[in-house]
Amino acid sequence: MDTFLLNDSENDLLKAAELIKNGSVVGLPTETVYGLGADAANEEAVRAIFAAKGRPADNPLIVHLADFSDAVKYTSAIPQLAYKLADRFCPGPLTMVLPKNDRIPMVTSGGLDTVGIRIPSHPVMHRIIELSGCPIAAPSANTSGYPSPTTAGHVMRDMQGKIAAIVDGGQSDFGVESTVISFDSEDTVRILRPGAVTREMLLEVCSDVIIDPAILHEVEEGAKVASPGMKYKHYSPKADIIMVESNLDEFLNVVEKNYGEDVYALIFDGDTCNCPYRHMTYGSDSSQQAHLLFQRLRELDEAGAKKVYVRAPSPEGIGLAVYNRLIRAAGFEVIRI
Repeated sequence: MDTFLLNDSENDLLKAAELIKNGSVVGLPTETVYGLGADAANEEAVRAIFAAKGRPADNPLIVHLADFSDAVKYTSAIPQLAYKLADRFCPGPLTMVLPKNDRIPMVTSGGLDTVGIRIPSHPVMHRIIELSGCPIAAPSANTSGYPSPTTAGHVMRDMQGKIAAIVDGGQSDFGVESTVISFDSEDTVRILRPGAVTREMLLEVCSDVIIDPAILHEVEEGAKVASPGMKYKHYSPKADIIMVESNLDEFLNVVEKNYGEDVYALIFDGDTCNCPYRHMTYGSDSSQQAHLLFQRLRELDEAGAKKVYVRAPSPEGIGLAVYNRLIRAAGFEVIRI
């Protein structure tokens, strides 16, 4: 099929909403990354998302709504803590895993009896949800396993000819997918996937916040997971990624010992004056690193990199999200010095 590029005019947003209502898949901007949007209640449309991405069927999709009050239509129970978190963080980059009802098909939830609910803050995505009147399932709009897209151009490169249209809403603000949480008790949540809503922020509302072990460690084969991004190799370019936890001098020693024609370093902005090797930078702090990471991983492929040594970010605050994406892009190949 031809994939049409739409803009953020009201007329084009109406076109995108009509496509979704009619069962098509559309690339949509959000404040986190671009998503592949389709009617979450339409099994055929959801299967088209999985087909376009090449995504395993047991990897659940997040459902995007216009307002958290709409969550009662698609869930069977909502804890009081969820309402408190919605008051604080919705709309925004927070996904809450809740018991689903029959209006969400099993194909959407990856065979689970739960569903991730998110209220996006991006005005284009929000408006399309309103115009379509549909709950929109929208995983990241990339080929499964490849770095998530943060521009419409990234989506077009991955999805040309596979989906009906892409709406260009500019570059994503955060650059990493939403924080996904589940509820361990009436006052405790568990982070299943880190994002821009950090543990420290959640602790302003919750008594305790647990970091799930799967954030930093590989999930056992065959295990069921409640959130996207917990299973399989994710976020990885064609190049081999090796993450290095060390100071700059030790990092440069690793690069020197392994340097070759197709080897690159991905380093912090302040490291450039000391790095004589082919390199790119991905920011000077965790927020910049989150914003730039997926863009840089795609650019490294375009530059012809075959192997990339990445200086590991601090796993604090939103840095935990960056660390999580990198360790999965590396297939858990980490050099610790």
